[in-house]
Amino acid sequence: MTADDWPSRPIPRVLIIAGSDSGGGAGIQADIKSVTMLGGHAMTAITAITAQNTVGVQAVHAIPTDMVLAQIDSVLTDIGADAIKIGMIGSAETAEAVADRLDGLGIPIVFDPVMVATSGSVLADARTVAAFERLMRIASVVTPNLPELEALGGEDAVLAHGCHLLVKGGHSGDYYIVDRILAPNGEEVARLEGKRFDTDDTHGTGCTLASALATGLAAGLPIKAAFEQAVRFVRIAILSAPGLGEGHGPIGHTLGHNPYEQLEGLGDER
Repeated sequence: MTADDWPSRPIPRVLIIAGSDSGGGAGIQADIKSVTMLGGHAMTAITAITAQNTVGVQAVHAIPTDMVLAQIDSVLTDIGADAIKIGMIGSAETAEAVADRLDGLGIPIVFDPVMVATSGSVLADARTVAAFERLMRIASVVTPNLPELEALGGEDAVLAHGCHLLVKGGHSGDYYIVDRILAPNGEEVARLEGKRFDTDDTHGTGCTLASALATGLAAGLPIKAAFEQAVRFVRIAILSAPGLGEGHGPIGHTLGHNPYEQLEGLGDER
């Protein structure tokens, strides 16, 4: 393999603004893995540090707002970004400041309104959730699960901000999971239905879906194609879960694939 064999198109640049999961299943760690696996370059502005594993969140330390903004500025003034993904935001002050900093940037912004971890631990207080209004106004797509959508006031309330809405159906309890994406006018752009997998290894699915969607948009895909790619990536990752931890285990972002197995011998030419 030579340099001429690699694709010449620019790599999609995705800035992730989110919290860190020490267990590696969700948050920044899941975001980086998702963007990388889908061919993008992941950059980060960390909003909070959590002590977290598959059974719960033991501690949360919010990063000062000024430091979050400094990370964003550092990335955007040098490398730039083709899309932004916002996850756990840390505090109401950071939510407002980040919205101000990103307003008018002119690239897709995917906002995943993280409120509660898969384990049930609360990741956003009432003031922070109230500040989500500001983030929804600058977002291109908002990606709540069903409880989050209810807390935000329902479909009409979210769409009133002028964004697309990706409704994640995993919390429905139904045998078939329905994921839908709606245009700002309420029209359904696309939906995907799939049977529910009998597994507890779903930690990080929401983060992964939002980051995968952002990567597709960063690469220039239409929103329908980016949505379909993201949902399918998550479903394959669930099937590829490595079975770690005693609670809700992480999904398998590498999809059970070791790239070094295919590269064996490529560096041995003389």
